[in-house]
Amino acid sequence: MSKDFILPDIGEGIVECEIVEWLVAEGDAVKEDQPICDVMTDKALVQIPAVHDGVISKLYYAKGDIAKVHAPLFAMDVDGEAPTQSEEAQAPAATEAPSETGEHLEDFILPDIGEGIVECEIVEWLVSEGDEIVEDQAVCDVMTDKALVQIPAKYTGKVKKLYYQKGDIAAVHSPLFQMSIAGQSAEPDVSSAVVKAQTNAVTKSAEKSAPASSATKQLNKKAVASPAVRRKARELDVDLTQVPGSGKNGRIYKQDIEDFLNETPSQETQQQAAPKAAEPAATVTAVSGGSRVEPIKGIKAAMAKQMVASVSTIPHFTFCDEIDLTKLIAMRSELKEQYKQQGVKLTMMPFFIKALSLAIKQFPVLNSQVNDDCSELTYFDDHNIGMAVDSKIGLLVPNIKSCQSKSIVDVANEVTRLTEAARDGRVSPDDLKGGTISISNIGAIGGTIATPIINKPEVAIVALGKLQHLPRFDAQGNVISAAIMQVSWSGDHRVIDGGTIARFNNLWKSYLEDPAKMMMAMS
Repeated sequence: MSKDFILPDIGEGIVECEIVEWLVAEGDAVKEDQPICDVMTDKALVQIPAVHDGVISKLYYAKGDIAKVHAPLFAMDVDGEAPTQSEEAQAPAATEAPSETGEHLEDFILPDIGEGIVECEIVEWLVSEGDEIVEDQAVCDVMTDKALVQIPAKYTGKVKKLYYQKGDIAAVHSPLFQMSIAGQSAEPDVSSAVVKAQTNAVTKSAEKSAPASSATKQLNKKAVASPAVRRKARELDVDLTQVPGSGKNGRIYKQDIEDFLNETPSQETQQQAAPKAAEPAATVTAVSGGSRVEPIKGIKAAMAKQMVASVSTIPHFTFCDEIDLTKLIAMRSELKEQYKQQGVKLTMMPFFIKALSLAIKQFPVLNSQVNDDCSELTYFDDHNIGMAVDSKIGLLVPNIKSCQSKSIVDVANEVTRLTEAARDGRVSPDDLKGGTISISNIGAIGGTIATPIINKPEVAIVALGKLQHLPRFDAQGNVISAAIMQVSWSGDHRVIDGGTIARFNNLWKSYLEDPAKMMMAMS
């Protein structure tokens, strides 16, 4: 029995996601828990598994499309499940209806007509109930918050019912009109409808304004491509009917456009490549000063919103200091190989995190959050310390839960797990939620001083500078080489004052400069 897989909630507040990669194809046999596809939300890359054994019968989206939460993602024939009696009873009727009446009724489902568009206004119906229409004929004009779009018919037939009146708001993925189709029913191609809806005006204008190019061979009459690909084509001024598609049924991907541009010379270059026999070859002048537009989406878009919200609502102040890590580095060097044999990767970060948790016990205001109108302050018992990670999909800040009850080895194992997951872009939503204070290890890349932006609704963040061996005076006044790290704190001045952050930093610093003191505080 064929079952639709409904895309579940994949994160708090997530309503849609982008299909990054299908890991299976239609017709493939899959097992329960086998990864089916990778999807990108505005927070992380998530892998969607199968919930049954069976065979994939249909993929409802193409790579690059935007899928809606709580909507069908794919369909599969589940092993061991036979059609129900009602389905068996309906199946003959469905096949007999065309033979007896010569037609069947089908609803036209309003497809995706733009990224992020969930509804549109019916501006004008171009047909009436009872009208005969042909495939690709314009049925109605709809207005989104971005453009006026013309919706074409997918089949030849008769309009039976219009589900909306002029001026009504129609929802994407809901029936727009019903039509009677002669002959056998066809599997609806939603992607094709999207393409037709979005390129109708472009195709007509191209035919009128460029008669000279009519001799150019059309490789793809319908040019099947996702909205994201069509947007890229418009930005690069590429006619998709000339682009050979590498996907199933000739579907065009972004890479196909790039390959087409790399392989296809411009019209001017083609004209210059065929000069008259008596004339020398024309010189091609390089064109400079161009630009390209790239949408901000996914993790980058989420980060942009978060940073704007932070700096526009939180009065930041910065406090800087230096820490002598000579003793801590020496202790880590002694323990590193011993714990490596046990499978523990002992970096400096676990010590920073554990020392931070120990200091928070005496300064709990650093582990608090203030409400929007700054009338209440919430203190948290758990020290969920976040680490900013420069992942391949953007900045992620996973956090280690309950650091106050973890040993340094436990923290080290969590640091390794979260760092590897973040760099692969596969952090679970739970690891990204619930942070109470953050550390940014910008010094791993370079730099000494920073002004980090607080990860709202937290009230503090510290940036670690790069480790430097610098001359310093010891207790006897002798010049020695010391392992110095600059640290930069940003605090929410509504909650934390300069004296509090200085005293807190001094305690944290004392644990790091004297590891024995940190060990005693842990007991």
